[in-house]
Amino acid sequence: MSRTSRIAGAVIGVVALAGSLAACGGDSLEKEKGGSDKGSGSGSGKGSLVVGAAGFTESKVLAELYAQVLGGAGYDTSITTVKNRELYEPSLEKGEIDVVPEYAATIAEFLNAKVNGAKEAEKKPVASGDVTATVAALEKLATPLGLKVLPAGKAVDQNAFAVSKEFAEKNSLTTLSDLGSSKIKVRIAAGDECEVRPFCAPGLKKTYGIDVTGIDPKGVGTPQSKQAVKDGKDQLVLTTTTDAVLDSYGLVFLEDDKKLQNADNVLPVLNAKDAGDPEIAEALGKLTDVLTTEDLAELNRKVDAERAKPEDAAGDYLRSKGLIKK
Repeated sequence: MSRTSRIAGAVIGVVALAGSLAACGGDSLEKEKGGSDKGSGSGSGKGSLVVGAAGFTESKVLAELYAQVLGGAGYDTSITTVKNRELYEPSLEKGEIDVVPEYAATIAEFLNAKVNGAKEAEKKPVASGDVTATVAALEKLATPLGLKVLPAGKAVDQNAFAVSKEFAEKNSLTTLSDLGSSKIKVRIAAGDECEVRPFCAPGLKKTYGIDVTGIDPKGVGTPQSKQAVKDGKDQLVLTTTTDAVLDSYGLVFLEDDKKLQNADNVLPVLNAKDAGDPEIAEALGKLTDVLTTEDLAELNRKVDAERAKPEDAAGDYLRSKGLIKK
């Protein structure tokens, strides 16, 4: 699953859930098995935990962070990579996976669609820009399914918009409200779905009064999209808050000051029966408390740009924060 798919597909994806599971059966976990034992306390008797990861860089990095911090707390851990949420969420309910790194708003809407139906979820979304309210709604949906939601942290990976530094300075822009007030006509470099998605062009018009004249369908956060804004062909690019290479294109984020985007703060979701031990929550909580959006962006950069292995980048980070032994 690509990072873009996670943004757009929370509600839509659940429609295909039954068919996907029937087609893939129970073999998906074995086929996608990856990672290695990170447990530093294998003789402690605390047991073993399977950490789930989706098929994109950031999820793999987060899974490594979870696995290694839990290993440092005395658990034997392994990582299983499953392509998408439609497959790994049922495995989490069954206890085939014990813990996954998740995004508050996205998993909330996924479960909303699963529990209430996609059409009803579209009519009555439970996620918003308020992280506290979003997590509360998520807990109500997750608990009856046997899932335990741990507190969300400061790290957030959600849609974000950026402009060139030159454009921002020339027009005194730091927020999306500033852009709306400027009455400047803007063309957005994004996926073609931006034209109809409420978080993109329609939301920018409604929430901020931004004069969107068109969409340049170069993709979400792609090099081509960023280059188009750098070159002045487009004025605004849709990317994500953990985009680690924005600066190399001479671009800067505009703050979503009216919270158009849903609160996709990172948080752990556990199988309540198999991973409900308070020591697990405590270990993961220490990581959640220190991990920031900037940290996550830098970890993504090391893996994608410097070709570091996710396990190495995660280990270096955890040691630097004193969360595992050096």
